[in-house]
Amino acid sequence: MKNLSLFDKFVFIVNSLLAAITLISFSSYYIAPKSIPFISFLSLLIPVFILLNLTFIIYWIIRLKKQVALSILTLLIGFQYVSSFYSLNEKKVLLANDVKVMSYNVRMFNLYNWIDAKNIDENIFDFINAKDPDVLCIQEFHSSKKLGFKFPYKYVKTAKDENHFGQAIFSKYKIIKNGSLDFENTFNNAIFIDVLKGKDTLRVYNVHLETLRIIPKQEEISKENSENLKIRIEKAFTTQEKQIALIVKSQEDLKHKSIICGDFNNTAFSWAYKKLKNGKKDAFEEAGEGFGNTFDFPFPFRIDFILPDEAIQINNFKTYNVKYSDHFPIMARLQF
Repeated sequence: MKNLSLFDKFVFIVNSLLAAITLISFSSYYIAPKSIPFISFLSLLIPVFILLNLTFIIYWIIRLKKQVALSILTLLIGFQYVSSFYSLNEKKVLLANDVKVMSYNVRMFNLYNWIDAKNIDENIFDFINAKDPDVLCIQEFHSSKKLGFKFPYKYVKTAKDENHFGQAIFSKYKIIKNGSLDFENTFNNAIFIDVLKGKDTLRVYNVHLETLRIIPKQEEISKENSENLKIRIEKAFTTQEKQIALIVKSQEDLKHKSIICGDFNNTAFSWAYKKLKNGKKDAFEEAGEGFGNTFDFPFPFRIDFILPDEAIQINNFKTYNVKYSDHFPIMARLQF
């Protein structure tokens, strides 16, 4: 510090505070939301913390100062978070017999005109039909839309009231079993199907964890009191913990392979993600490229996932930058 200018000393103090809060936020991967809710809230900001630490690294490199070691060490400690944030593992293996699995939160096909454009619902259907997935998991499905998909089998679970809101799984493979985990006191849910592919049985979960209700517009975020926002998000994370317990329990006695797809409303830095990823691989980390952003937000925000069992090979992963919803569709090509 002695050889630093007054401004550089100030910068290093800010850098040190950032490094400390970054390391604290990393612990969110291991701490259940009900234990320390604030830690779970910090997990949402890890992408920002990573980018800020990278900014400090660049600054100190330009200044040729040894203080660059602080942020480098911080990111090395949290290397698993950096690799979840940005992937360099793109694979382009496209086999005729692999299974294409797509997950897409369609935001009720723009039923309430959140996007000011015509024919958004038709664009979604055309996009999905063009990509031709073998299994399609849709969150925020709305049964009022009658446009058709090219699938012989489906399982749709929507609310029994006038909302007709819920989830759906469409499949080219025969469905031999289906079910719903029926989350309590919420429109969110997890459903599943068992399908036959040749002689193999595969379970596919379509998960939509408790919603954080973050509107991806800076002017909307700024309208809400920050303390109220924090409390609401922490409450949602605690609710997610109960929902995850149901998903984990559903898999305990499962004899065949499974895939968890869906909108987790949480990041790859969270306890929720860690619990659901147990015994599975993240298709983005294995075969994706770039930030893998799946939510239309001011900074990279990956909250939609495809998690196959570790025994399943991941040949390809793609995030599609089509703005027909507040989420972007994702698809993985899997080989058994």
